[in-house]
Amino acid sequence: MPLGRRGARALASRFVYEVGTVVGQYPSLALPVARWRRHGEPFGSDTDVVIEGYPRSANNFAVAAFASAQPGPVRIAHHVHAPAHAIEAVRRGLPTLVLIREPEYAVVELVLLKSALTLHQALRGWIRFYRPLVPYRRRFVVARTEEVLADFGVVIGRLNERFGTSFGEVVGSEDAVRAAERGIGHHREGREGPGLPFIGRTRETEEGRKADRERLRREYRSVRLAALRDRAGRLHETFTNAAR
Repeated sequence: MPLGRRGARALASRFVYEVGTVVGQYPSLALPVARWRRHGEPFGSDTDVVIEGYPRSANNFAVAAFASAQPGPVRIAHHVHAPAHAIEAVRRGLPTLVLIREPEYAVVELVLLKSALTLHQALRGWIRFYRPLVPYRRRFVVARTEEVLADFGVVIGRLNERFGTSFGEVVGSEDAVRAAERGIGHHREGREGPGLPFIGRTRETEEGRKADRERLRREYRSVRLAALRDRAGRLHETFTNAAR
């Protein structure tokens, strides 16, 4: 039976995602592609800080909150969503913050937004993001999504302590949070480029998908994903223990 246009597009999306999660581990490949595709904001000669993480790990909030806490303009490299970005940043001595969320929540939320992807793929992508960072984990600061949302000023303080920087740390007030939320909107409006081929850019959609979310969580906890889930859990523990 012919796949049809929608089925073919879904297969293409899955293939591109697989290739991207492999290429994303290698700076010599991932960074030129990101710059060519204008995907995210890769670091440059004038970058002040790099903030990177797997999708759905409070990347938008972290970037906007960081910017809103500074007394003046800062150049933030972000949203490449590739471990190679963080790897090359630490090799060059740039202040680098890596965000991490429990794999179940990050993976499920990504599949909700990118319905062509499977949970198996997204979970494998989560592992491919964090596994290459293990040898470098003491050369950057790790922040859990919960920390980012609860008190990002503390996270910036850890970044300052680790890299000897003096970034502004005041993010905890309601005014600062509102400024961060406004910054998220400005970031989305200002993004350029087509994003990843076939997959495209993430489009924020309405909430109200509780049933789909619960279904995906049940599938995530299934026996079929047990091996990948265990690997992801160990990786998460490695990074969050370092963060604490």
